[in-house]
Amino acid sequence: MKNLFLALTALVFLASCSGKPSLDDEKLSDREFRLEQFFAGKTKAHGQFQDILGNVSRRFEVDITGTWDGRLLTMVEDFTYADGSEEQRIWKLTKTGPNTWSGTAGGVIGDAFGETRGDTFNWGYKIDLPVPDGTMRVVFDDWMWQLSDTRVLNRAYMSKYGFPLGEVVIYFEKE
Repeated sequence: MKNLFLALTALVFLASCSGKPSLDDEKLSDREFRLEQFFAGKTKAHGQFQDILGNVSRRFEVDITGTWDGRLLTMVEDFTYADGSEEQRIWKLTKTGPNTWSGTAGGVIGDAFGETRGDTFNWGYKIDLPVPDGTMRVVFDDWMWQLSDTRVLNRAYMSKYGFPLGEVVIYFEKE
């Protein structure tokens, strides 16, 4: 049992050392990701959660309706999971500077904070995430890249107590 615990600890440590994106990474386009433009109106997303061992355990679709009033971006996200369950999350994002954002949503602990740089947006927050038997408090390190005027790729690293749990990959398509 002790050897199994040591092996799992080593695996988690190695997984947490894997490379993650940075806002300083070389940009692959000359796009300027403007959340308020991309997410205003209707957007459709498809995604899945994958644990640190590579097992896909949940797939979903999201219908997003966004409104921008010049200062506040409101995003109503209607999730439909592959098992038929549904969830709604409403984000209220405030533009706090030319490239910075803060936001709140149900389940989010405190404020979420984010920054755009070129075609990239990085967003971090702590959330009580609904799970089949209640909620689980996790931290998201969320990365988005605007691939075109109508497409965004999102990769979110999920952790608990500093240990990686897995990743969520989402593909957004502007309607």
